[in-house]
Amino acid sequence: MPNDSLPELDELHRLIEMGGSHVTPQSLCTVRAGNHSFDVMAVTLGSDAPNVPAVAFIGGVHGLERIGTQVVLTYLASLVQRLKWDSLLHHELTHLRLVFVPLVNPGGLSLGTRANPRGVDLMRNAPIEAREDVPFLVGGQRLSSALPWYRGPLGAPMEPEGAALCELITKELLPRPFSLVVDCHSGFGTEDRLWFPFAHTREPITHLAEVHALRRIFDQTQAHHPYVFEPQSLQYLTHGDLWDHLYLQSRTLQPAHVFLPLTLEMGSWMWVKKNPRQLFSRHGIFNPLITHRQARVLRRHLSMLDFMARATASNLRWMPQGDDRELHHRQALARWYPEQPRPRRRKAPR
Repeated sequence: MPNDSLPELDELHRLIEMGGSHVTPQSLCTVRAGNHSFDVMAVTLGSDAPNVPAVAFIGGVHGLERIGTQVVLTYLASLVQRLKWDSLLHHELTHLRLVFVPLVNPGGLSLGTRANPRGVDLMRNAPIEAREDVPFLVGGQRLSSALPWYRGPLGAPMEPEGAALCELITKELLPRPFSLVVDCHSGFGTEDRLWFPFAHTREPITHLAEVHALRRIFDQTQAHHPYVFEPQSLQYLTHGDLWDHLYLQSRTLQPAHVFLPLTLEMGSWMWVKKNPRQLFSRHGIFNPLITHRQARVLRRHLSMLDFMARATASNLRWMPQGDDRELHHRQALARWYPEQPRPRRRKAPR
């Protein structure tokens, strides 16, 4: 049976109250899980000028991955506390829009399932088909909601949680000249990974040079960081990827703008390796269950999220242009797409 309340939603409401006039909450939609109803909540802060860049921090797309929601809430809590005294933060927020959706799938979290209460995996539910073969089940399936990675019925509209998130991103991020997303997940491998599109094809995205430039300044400023920066397609392909869908929408709606969705995939197998008993818990496969280890994970990602906010606010200082952009594109192909043909270098005029 679902819980009577969700501690994560309670914490979000507490932070909204603490943020006062600095934060703007809104309910994106309401979902039912058993006898309970939950709002999918978004919180915005910073400038509402239409030309400033925006960054969104997303968590809880999969109900079993509580740690993603907790990472986003921890960063939001840090900002709310800093608003009391941090003049530099107040200055930054005059040039930046921040969007938080810490818990996209509260029904799944309440029920203890990866999918939403209708049995649909929200990361396999977007209207996009893989161009190449996907792994069985993991890549998305329409056989049954009783099996994991269920995409939903063919031809059905997107699930309300995913549709509401897409509407928010389309409204808050895509109209801006530059925007970035960090969507927090767990459950793959022993390393923390920052994935960028695509998941439905092994072809590179249009903004490969910008992703490579972002990775470069990340490496330069976050010494000894633990993250592997790569396209998701290096690991596996899927149908229905939410961020592929939104990235392609951005190319159609705002082709002159830059929209960079990233997925933080926390390597939860390292937690299992250190505490093998977690294998016997469904939540233990996706979350650190020992208190001190959970605290370490929450601390670990704060600097990365803050970097992404600062990089978004300062995008004009690092985004490559002209020949520099062409160089970043070639270097990115060599790093992540060694089998892709290289673009020819332009000859200097005589």
